[in-house]
Amino acid sequence: MATDGPPPPGDSDTSTPAQPTTAQYVQVQESPEFGELRRTYRSFAFPLTVAFIAWYLLYVLLSNYAGGFMGTKLFGNINVAFVFGLGQFVTTFLIAWFYSKFASQKLDPKGAAIKSRMEADL
Repeated sequence: MATDGPPPPGDSDTSTPAQPTTAQYVQVQESPEFGELRRTYRSFAFPLTVAFIAWYLLYVLLSNYAGGFMGTKLFGNINVAFVFGLGQFVTTFLIAWFYSKFASQKLDPKGAAIKSRMEADL
C-alpha cells in the first residue's frame, strides 16, 4: 500500500556514500594517468593474447592437417598431439600466473592511485 505522505522519521545516517558524477569519470578517463594505465595493460594483454591464439591455432591446424606428425609416438603411448594438448593447459595456467604477477606489480598500484585521487575529489 503506497501513500503520498512523507517518509517516516528515522536515522538519516543510512545514506550512501557520495558517488562520482559522469563528468568526473570522463575527466579521469581523459587523464594522462588513466591513459598510461590503459597503455600498460594493452602492451601486456594484446601481444600475449595474439601469441596464445596463434599457439592454439597451430595446435588445431596440426591436429587437422598433420595427423601423421601429431600421431608420432614420443614414448610409450604418448604422442605429439598429447604433448601439444597438455601444453595448452600449461600455457593457460602460466599466462594466468604471469598476468596475476604483472597486474599486482604494474596495474594495481596505478589503478589504486587513480581511485584514491578520485575518491579524494568527492
